[in-house]
Amino acid sequence: MYPPFDQITVANACIKYTIAFQQMSLAAAEVILRRSMKMLLGRMTPREAVGMVMEKATAFVAATEHAAVAAASGGDPVRIASAALRPIRAKTRSNVRKYRR
Repeated sequence: MYPPFDQITVANACIKYTIAFQQMSLAAAEVILRRSMKMLLGRMTPREAVGMVMEKATAFVAATEHAAVAAASGGDPVRIASAALRPIRAKTRSNVRKYRR
């Protein structure tokens, strides 16, 4: 937890979280575009389509677990949100790398 009235530290944590969230959002948009193109062109395999659905459940379970650990450790709201974002952001980044090949 941050010391009381440590506004610079809190502001810095909020900015880092916002940047990470925006990077994740842009990566997700790119993945959606690339997957939509694969579907449109008929190049998406059934295995990939099922994986596309299942990966969300596993990412959200991991995000919930990370957030719960951060909350149980006495983390403040920004740390809890950052912990929850970490596995989702990791999955979107790996998807972007996969589709850029």
